Amino acid sequence: MKTLKALLLATSLIALNVSAADKNDVPAASTAPVPAGEYTLDRAHASLLFRVDHMGFSHFTARFKHFDAQLHFDPKNLTASQLNVTVDATSLETDYPDPKTIDFNAQLQGEQWLNTAKYPQMTYRSTKIESTGPKSMRVTGDLTLKGITKPVVLNVTYNGGYAGHPMDPHARVGFSARGSLKRSDFGISFGIPAPGTTMGVGDQVEIVIESEFSGPPLANGAKS
Repeated sequence: MKTLKALLLATSLIALNVSAADKNDVPAASTAPVPAGEYTLDRAHASLLFRVDHMGFSHFTARFKHFDAQLHFDPKNLTASQLNVTVDATSLETDYPDPKTIDFNAQLQGEQWLNTAKYPQMTYRSTKIESTGPKSMRVTGDLTLKGITKPVVLNVTYNGGYAGHPMDPHARVGFSARGSLKRSDFGISFGIPAPGTTMGVGDQVEIVIESEFSGPPLANGAKS
């Protein structure tokens, strides 16, 4: 038993030493300021979800798999930033795309909903950015959906960034955003419950976005 305890103790100490060594071996990000400039969406670290009330029982959730964005970003003057987004409406994906029963992917891309055969793309262009805190902002932009353009507001949190990293030698910034819209404003009124009832699919659509952007390369001589 003593031998077993000694072996377990030795294994634990080795694991701790290896863990500490691993931490010491991890290179640090640059401490240089995050630069202003042009940033592009890192698609591998971005998600675009939407939620809508279903009969008052749940909030049905789906996503768009393919979208892109360009950001002109100035961390010292957030209100001077500009955002342009394109979304492939045909990339809509639900958690129940079963063509043998009810293919929700196909249904939501059909004529009664997004009608992606006629309107395969959505766009969002920022028109105004207002600072609401040290790292928060209110972004107003024009959303074009099914050929209709209406303003949509996003409440955005700037999660931070760096000027570069030995394993990622470009600036990187990250954001979380939330917003909402009425689908009836964009000509999607199918299934909206009658007034005073919840029998149907709600008009209000919640938007949930998580995103990272890659920017200018790390300048030579920047502190790390």
